[in-house]
Amino acid sequence: MNTESLSFDLLQPKPILIVISGTSGVGKDAVIKCLKSRNLPLHFVVTATSRPPRADEVHGRDYFFYPPAEFEERIKNGEFIEHAMVYDEHKGIPRSQVEEALKSGKDVVAKVDIQGAATLRRLYPQAVVIFLVPRTVEEWLNRLKRRNTETEEKLKTRIETAKYEVSQINIFDYIVVNAEGEIDKAANDIIDIINAEHHRVAHRKPLE
Repeated sequence: MNTESLSFDLLQPKPILIVISGTSGVGKDAVIKCLKSRNLPLHFVVTATSRPPRADEVHGRDYFFYPPAEFEERIKNGEFIEHAMVYDEHKGIPRSQVEEALKSGKDVVAKVDIQGAATLRRLYPQAVVIFLVPRTVEEWLNRLKRRNTETEEKLKTRIETAKYEVSQINIFDYIVVNAEGEIDKAANDIIDIINAEHHRVAHRKPLE
């Protein structure tokens, strides 16, 4: 029996880039934390911001926290794959984080805002892009208020921004509901999406 031309290597699942996005306050950080707790073979990209850390956040784990002047210097040096000014604060994806992640052989998870999702959709058309939503507008507003970081003016700005962001739904592949008290379900849904993508016959192009 001649099996010289038979190979299953090309049929094996390839690493994919999973982009998780959503409006401010939808619970992106909490969902990522839940996914990390599962100890799955996933590489989580750490993004950068110019805002100061919150009480429970750690530099290099939750974000890279750079003062505005340092962030702008890093922009000049081309250190970010994409960056944007969001709510008067810089946010960006360090180039080294993504390049190292893509070489790891693991699935790569990147958490970004809507602008970042649009950029990654353009740069990595083979990525799986997921839009997190709350169950209701009331739940979302309550989450924002509980953070105690929102002035009335900031809250109005976030609401107007969210209206625009929801209108960009067509750049996404999937919607996942992150309902109050059901974060494990949201994480499970994302894991199910990743598993389904790995079982597609028409595999996406390998990440390069």
